[in-house]
Amino acid sequence: MAEFDINDIERRMEGAHDSLSKDLGGLRTGRASTALLDNVTVEAYGSRMPINQVGTVGAPEARLLTVQVWDGGLVKAVEKGIANAGLGLNPQADGNLIRVPLPDLSEERRKELVKVAAQYAEQARTAVRNVRRDGMEAARDLEKSGDISEDEKKRLEGDVQKATDKWVGKIDETLADKEKDILQV
Repeated sequence: MAEFDINDIERRMEGAHDSLSKDLGGLRTGRASTALLDNVTVEAYGSRMPINQVGTVGAPEARLLTVQVWDGGLVKAVEKGIANAGLGLNPQADGNLIRVPLPDLSEERRKELVKVAAQYAEQARTAVRNVRRDGMEAARDLEKSGDISEDEKKRLEGDVQKATDKWVGKIDETLADKEKDILQV
């Protein structure tokens, strides 16, 4: 017998939305956010480590991030990791504290960030549609095997479509909020 679990379908769709939120958190807006450095890795102790495993990342001001490096021997490595992360940032070391001033975003850069955000959102929508397809197939399989009636299959497909509409709507809202955030001067 095929399985159909609307809660599992909802959970998987929610996972696509959560992944989008995490991806968008790493995109720069006008304000400093510690999430900006989440994907930065540092060469430390013979391997690559996330920056949050070698120091404390903070945002004391709207246009400044700081990294308090725990091991003084890693300051240069952390500085290099931030500079080479492709974020357009110029870290400045001051003892074990690294200051990362955030330059103003140009209009052109803001538009590029909006396009990147839209790509992330489209990936999330695609993931939700893939979960929808799986749910619809599961309902059809249950009907074919005689486990449910055609009416029950239609009801299950309706439930899957409602969940799809709900999560695509949330993805669109999240994207609209991020676009507004990016374009705010």
